Amino acid sequence: MHKTIDIQSAVSYIENLTSKKPTIGIILGSGLGAFADTLQNAVHIPYDDIPYFAKSAAVGHANELVIGDIAGKTIVAMKGRFHYYEGFSLDQVTFPVRVMKMLGVEKLIITNACGAVNTNFAPGDLMLITDHINLTANNPLMGPNNPELGVRFLDVSEVYSKKLRGIVSDVAKGLGITLQQGVYAWWTGPTYETPAEIRMIRTLGADAVGMSTVPEALIARHSGVETIGISCLTNMACGILDQPLSHDEVIETAERVKSTFLKLITETIAKF
Repeated sequence: MHKTIDIQSAVSYIENLTSKKPTIGIILGSGLGAFADTLQNAVHIPYDDIPYFAKSAAVGHANELVIGDIAGKTIVAMKGRFHYYEGFSLDQVTFPVRVMKMLGVEKLIITNACGAVNTNFAPGDLMLITDHINLTANNPLMGPNNPELGVRFLDVSEVYSKKLRGIVSDVAKGLGITLQQGVYAWWTGPTYETPAEIRMIRTLGADAVGMSTVPEALIARHSGVETIGISCLTNMACGILDQPLSHDEVIETAERVKSTFLKLITETIAKF
């Protein structure tokens, strides 16, 4: 359970380093951290220095909070996220979302690099998350509820804001970017899925599968923060193509679509 006093400690530390008041947050997935480098007048705060923050060891994650300006808005960006498969508790994984909320964030963009399950998709596509399937049997809201942070029983009929999704879709059309839409399945990792598991996931109705995003989205919903999710489909999921999967491929594909991703995010923020 997140404790209000712990969140306040982290927020106070951050606010002592900058007078900026972010209203939009973004969590940057594997290979997508370049967005944080585009922020102007930015303050970089290592996770190590922020009370109660964890530190990711995943490749492609820089472990710093970046607060700066872009498209006329003040942003707080997580340049690197924490994953459940690293051994962190879901409280640790989602703690930064609570901090963002208390800093003043009203809208959150969650990004990830993940595998395509829908065979109509291709590596390098971007996918707007319409809904998710939690395959882990774990939930970040399990345990005692802190009523100061949100309700005990949470409605999740619209985790990913229809209004914000509409804005992203319009921006993509205006930029000529092909933006897939679909359901994201959360898998714990760190192993990739087996071919049989991918067949199961497709049967259940998911279009993509990854190892993050869902815990943060649920806590954002619990916190009253409007949320969208955007996936970079870095590979076809296991068994679709007759080839092994590797994290190197994830990073390489994310790098290839970086400019498209940056344009979409920047223009979307301008419209928020």
